[in-house]
Amino acid sequence: MKTSLLSCLLLISLPVFAADPTPIEKSVASPERTAADRERDQRDKPAEVMAFAGVKPGMVVADIFAAGGYYTELLAGVVGPEGKVIAINNVPYATYSKDDAKARFTEGRLKNVERRIVEASYMDIAPKSVDLAVIVMAYHDTYWIDEKEGWPAINTDGFIESIKRMLKPGGKLLIVDHNAAPGTGKEIAGKLHRLNEEWAKKSLTSHGFVFEKSYDGLRNPNDQLDKMVYDPAVKGKTDRYVHLYRLK
Repeated sequence: MKTSLLSCLLLISLPVFAADPTPIEKSVASPERTAADRERDQRDKPAEVMAFAGVKPGMVVADIFAAGGYYTELLAGVVGPEGKVIAINNVPYATYSKDDAKARFTEGRLKNVERRIVEASYMDIAPKSVDLAVIVMAYHDTYWIDEKEGWPAINTDGFIESIKRMLKPGGKLLIVDHNAAPGTGKEIAGKLHRLNEEWAKKSLTSHGFVFEKSYDGLRNPNDQLDKMVYDPAVKGKTDRYVHLYRLK
């Protein structure tokens, strides 16, 4: 039986609806985000990283060493009004990123964000209040010491235990960092701002975290792991590991 011309016209005129975007897609696509943030998206792939970590509406997320708030804004968009993001900095991080933070956290923006400046060795976030803690390209800084530049030594045992204390039972920890050469440890953090992923994994599992999985979307096998991360040869192109841990 032949289809009538009228039927064909009706079929052609029907709108085609795309699937509803996810909360992560909506957050990344927000028109309020800056051009600089969108440029960073190309190398940091935040949509993939947040999906890997299981970020969802209603969650409480601690963005540790949040700096100027690139990830804070993205996370706030995903968790929505029923959730909360705690943007945590110590004094050196807050000082370093004050201009970026001032622009991002203008009055009335990101109402579901609580900003905290803490002593990194003993972060005083409410116990069992956080679903997910996030440390993006900053875990190595807990092993970096530069008193002359205003970065005092951090008690890393206290830092890690603070994260455990703030997490709810079964809470998660996401780590994104610049990889360092195999066999190196914390000493490389003060030289290259890197931290070997196996060493980082042991430092966390020795405190009771359970390694769950890794995401390879930020890997770069061409990185020789021997240059400072700010070296023009590797800046924005380092080999980065993405680990997800679970609190026992």
